[in-house]
Amino acid sequence: MQTIFVQVKCELGQAYQVAQSLVDVEGVSEVFSISGPYDLLAKCYVDDGEDVGHFVNQRVQTLSGIRDTQTIIAFNAFS
Repeated sequence: MQTIFVQVKCELGQAYQVAQSLVDVEGVSEVFSISGPYDLLAKCYVDDGEDVGHFVNQRVQTLSGIRDTQTIIAFNAFS
């Protein structure tokens, strides 16, 4: 299982609607509102055999109200 974080920039006034849409996407674990150039941060789990690019392009970027994304691939989790 691959862990990725997707930073999401929303159309003005759309962050709450986009967050709710993201929560409903299979593979999205958590969605946070954040400060800075992006509005939301989505923590996602992608199966090892699944292409991260396809996941982001087909399941995230197609949601209404999203203007831009940036994907971060995590290597290790330290607890």
